[in-house]
Amino acid sequence: MRKLLDALYRLSGGLAAFFIVAIVAVVLAQVCLNAADKVMAALGFGALGLTIPSYAEFTGYFLAASTFLALAYTLRGGGHIRVTLAIQFMPRALRRAVEALVLAAAAGMTGFAAWHMILYVHDSWSYGDMSPGMVPVPIWIPQTPLALGLTILAIALVDDLLQLLAGRAPSFEGKDESLLSE
Repeated sequence: MRKLLDALYRLSGGLAAFFIVAIVAVVLAQVCLNAADKVMAALGFGALGLTIPSYAEFTGYFLAASTFLALAYTLRGGGHIRVTLAIQFMPRALRRAVEALVLAAAAGMTGFAAWHMILYVHDSWSYGDMSPGMVPVPIWIPQTPLALGLTILAIALVDDLLQLLAGRAPSFEGKDESLLSE
């Protein structure tokens, strides 16, 4: 099960990286098209109006997908900001109890958000909602990575909670949490 979960978190992180690369590719293509337009105008041929329709909308969708798909991978890598000022001086048993409570609350809230995002995607699909841009996109398509990312984050939080309750260290423990040490 551990290998399967770790593969899921890596896959999610890989998809997040893919969407970042997609943003770079679309923006780079649009910059090149703008440059080609400028060159054509400078040579006296007139601007052709080269553009990628709805490119800003697409990059926005890619950014949202990347952000949400990276959540679990970032949690597992200890990359989320944690405020440990209050718990760092607690006795070990109390600290573990507080961390378990916080992980349970975070898993519950994230699970709630994931469930409602899944319902939202389903509604968008059922009603045939389309994006308002120049290129209409069924809105459930860019919403799906958000639901997927929240679901995988909820799984990662439950995973860490179960690790903690089993007496093992959660994924984020032991990671260098001090930004001042760098």
